Amino acid sequence: RTLTVESTAYTAYCNGCSGITATGIDLRSNPNAKVIAVDPNVIPLGSKVYVEGYGEAIAGDTGGAIKGNKIDIHVPTKDQAYSWGRRTVNVTIIE
Repeated sequence: RTLTVESTAYTAYCNGCSGITATGIDLRSNPNAKVIAVDPNVIPLGSKVYVEGYGEAIAGDTGGAIKGNKIDIHVPTKDQAYSWGRRTVNVTIIE
């Protein structure tokens, strides 16, 4: 199943971030982990997904602003988050 979603990017080092995802992944210990934050009503937590322009990732986090067809991709640095910006991408749920 493929969805078109609005995407933004985040790092484990934002203000108020613990670096631990909703499913317990430690992003500070695994800065290159491919994790996306999802609305679990749209993409179930734990799903393996393919995100256009980002690659294969795990739906391992949630976020207060992530409602409906929105995702937040995890990247190692703020510069990478800023360069990703806000873009519309296709997400394919693999499993």
